[in-house]
Amino acid sequence: MTTIGIIGAGHIGSQVARKAVELGYDVVISNSRGPETLAELVAELGEHARAATPAEAAAAGDFAVVTVPLRSYQDIPVEPLAGKIVIDTNNYYWERDGRIPELDKGEATTSGLLQKHLPTSKVAKGFNHIMAKEIGTDGTPSGTENRRALATASDYPEAAELVAKLYDEFGFDTVNIGQLDESWRVERDRPAYVVRQNAAELKDNLAKAPRTI
Repeated sequence: MTTIGIIGAGHIGSQVARKAVELGYDVVISNSRGPETLAELVAELGEHARAATPAEAAAAGDFAVVTVPLRSYQDIPVEPLAGKIVIDTNNYYWERDGRIPELDKGEATTSGLLQKHLPTSKVAKGFNHIMAKEIGTDGTPSGTENRRALATASDYPEAAELVAKLYDEFGFDTVNIGQLDESWRVERDRPAYVVRQNAAELKDNLAKAPRTI
């Protein structure tokens, strides 16, 4: 049984956990406030889920999903994630996170910042440009006409492949943007952000994205 370590139990983290458990994954989920604050969510998720600290979730997962506010990305434990694929859902909200000059200038990407923080992990972008509530509701079987598509990016092909596999299981097609330095194309306020689109439409929206907003 594959275990997903989820660091961050907010809107995205909890929805990923719900769908993952439905699909037969084991989930170890954490937040910054302590495992005891997740008792209600874990009770809802059932026997295939448990709450833990971020370090414990990172260690337990065969791979991890990091879904915390960008301002907290440097709090993600490094050593327990060494050698593992890490799916990053982050977006830059300067109103919440404070100004980050390299993002404002188009010199970095949110997932690239996490990759620098986790130099021994394999970071891939995922689940960042879909409303959290739609993660568990908008998926359809493979081959469905006009199936919704989501984007990924990674410097590691195996990481992007894992995201594509997970997307397909969740009910979405995948468009691979390429390396992390291209992942800005699917970040906040670009044409591909939080709109329903099939693979062809997503590719078009990625192509016309401006580098800076």
